[in-house]
Amino acid sequence: MQLKLRKQNPDGIVRVESSGKVKEVLYNDHDTISICFRGKNSSGIVDLTRNEVNQIIDLIKGRMDIEKNIKVFSAAEEKRVI
Repeated sequence: MQLKLRKQNPDGIVRVESSGKVKEVLYNDHDTISICFRGKNSSGIVDLTRNEVNQIIDLIKGRMDIEKNIKVFSAAEEKRVI
C-alpha cells in the first residue's frame, strides 16, 4: 500500500509519502471499513464509509474485475482478512 498526502504546516504545503503492507481489513458497526497498515517507518488506519467504498468500486468496475474478490465481514463475527 502506498500513501501520498499533502499536509498544511506553517511553512506551506508539505508532501508526505509512505508505504507499508495491509495487515487487517475490518468492517465496523458504524458502516465503516478500516484498512490497517504497517510499514518500516509508519503505520496507520484508513477509515472509509460504505458510500466511499461503493464510489471506488463504481469508478474502477469497468477497468478491473475485482467484485468477485471483495469479502465483507460484520463486526459481530470479528473476523479478520489478512
